[in-house]
Amino acid sequence: MPTPKPIAGSTLKPMSFPRLGGGEVTVGGSKDNWTLFIVYRGKHCPRCKKYLNILNDMRAEWAAAGFDIAVVSADTVEKAAADQQEFGWDFALGYGLTEPQMAELGLFVTEPLSPTETDRRFAEPGTFVIRPDGSILLISISNGPSARPELSELLDGMIFTKQNDRPPRGTV
Repeated sequence: MPTPKPIAGSTLKPMSFPRLGGGEVTVGGSKDNWTLFIVYRGKHCPRCKKYLNILNDMRAEWAAAGFDIAVVSADTVEKAAADQQEFGWDFALGYGLTEPQMAELGLFVTEPLSPTETDRRFAEPGTFVIRPDGSILLISISNGPSARPELSELLDGMIFTKQNDRPPRGTV
C-alpha cells in the first residue's frame, strides 16, 4: 500500500537529514519559527541552482518574516558540498534524502535518464511551509523541474497568511 501523501493542516512528524558542515537539518515537530522547506532535484539540475540562488538572495527577507529555511536533496555529501561551495549558499543544506522520506513527503520520484545525469533516483521539487507547531500550511509538489512557486510571491502570501492567521487551504 502506498504511503499516504501529506495533507495541508496535518502535522509533519520530525524528519532529519544530514547537514553540510555537521549536524542535521530537521523539519517538522515544534519549532520557534515557521519553516520554508524546499526539496530540490540535486546537483544535476540547473533549474534548481537558479531557484536556490534566488532563495539564497532572499534569506534576510524570509528571516525577517519569521521563517527558517531548510533545503535538501537526495544527493551525496560530495555533490551537495560541491554545489554549496560553487554557489555560496548560506541556508541549511541537507543531503541524503531517502526514497522512504520522499514517499512520506508525497514527492514524485524520477529514474535518471542516464548515469551522466546522476547515479540514483531523485525527488522532483517540493515546497512546504510548516507552522511552528509542526502543522503543514502549504504543499507545492511538482513532477518536473519547471514548476515551482515563485519565491517573492510565496513570501508575500506567507506574510499575509501569518498577519491574518489564515488557515491551511485545500483540506477538503
